[in-house]
Amino acid sequence: MGPLHGVKILEIAGIGPGPFAAMMLADMGAEVLRIDRAGSVRGGDPQQPPLDLLARGRRSVGVDLKSPEGVALLLDLVEGADGLIEGFRPGVAERLGFGPEVCAERNPKLVYGRMTGWGQDGPYAPTAGHDLNYIALSGALAHFGRAGEPPTPPINLVGDFGGGGMLMAFGMVCGLLETARSGQGQVVDAAMVDGASVLMTMMYGFAAMGMWNEERGTNLLDTGAPCYDVYATSDGKWVSIGSLEPQFYAQLLELLELDPAALPHQHDRSAWPEMKERFAAIFASRTRDEWCELFEGTDVCFAPVLTMSEATRHPHNVERESFVDVGGVVQPAPAPRFSRTAPAVAMPPAHPGQHTDEALADWGIGTERLTALRASGAIA
Repeated sequence: MGPLHGVKILEIAGIGPGPFAAMMLADMGAEVLRIDRAGSVRGGDPQQPPLDLLARGRRSVGVDLKSPEGVALLLDLVEGADGLIEGFRPGVAERLGFGPEVCAERNPKLVYGRMTGWGQDGPYAPTAGHDLNYIALSGALAHFGRAGEPPTPPINLVGDFGGGGMLMAFGMVCGLLETARSGQGQVVDAAMVDGASVLMTMMYGFAAMGMWNEERGTNLLDTGAPCYDVYATSDGKWVSIGSLEPQFYAQLLELLELDPAALPHQHDRSAWPEMKERFAAIFASRTRDEWCELFEGTDVCFAPVLTMSEATRHPHNVERESFVDVGGVVQPAPAPRFSRTAPAVAMPPAHPGQHTDEALADWGIGTERLTALRASGAIA
């Protein structure tokens, strides 16, 4: 019974950011029906869900969207939906017969979400790409990495998920709120290159204020400053330090047993390389657990650098129930939290087409129609 309970969304199955957006909406209580390709349906034991965690929380039907009957079925489902998410290249949904204009004729209140890398227009729009390419063009990738080293891709979090799927989920909810007031649907054009750019807004502000230069790894927040970096410990592990504010930095120096009067000023950039070497030597003298014992509970702005498996067991995450076990698989819990309409993972990931008959029946498709659709090959 999350905050989106009662909202009905159709998800045209894809990869990466589209499923992530649909997962977020489902986590928040929306009824999301995933339209998988009929050809991808291979069966599967419902007692052994697939491990594609991005598919959690929603049912799956297998539909052949290259057949007229399959497209007709989808348009019938559109009539009862609040929103639809697709992740094709621009123009593909139109060619298949369920573009925004056709869907709007069937349901003028539909919020139609389009998830792409480059957007619906622009010179790059028709071409293929991946997260790495989108964050490169956005101006983000150039600033990940250390001084004198190549840009370091931050896995695919910034493009696919932060600038893509999360932007799509936000856009869908904004569209649904506006439709509730106006009674009219609209298209949400969510492009990863746009979303990654938006994530860099603060850095563009810093640059305008003269607080950011474009030489990678030399700024306050990009590993340039000794007070905001990660350091190796004696046991081969790592700790993170984020002592940006003067009072936090003062406490860091105190606990490291360093006399501030004998040190350069915190923001003396010329002294940063020397101070980083000094900090590195100190942190390398103890284990990660020893630094945890010293720093945890203070305002140094400290945390151990944990692997994914370590994060699931850390006392803070355990107390907050930041990870949940769904179908025997430990995974991140829905976020954010709500005081009254608590979100939850409704079900583990479904096998493609696992709920074709029951879900379509719930969405108003009768038995005779299901029989005819299956006979024609339009559904799996």
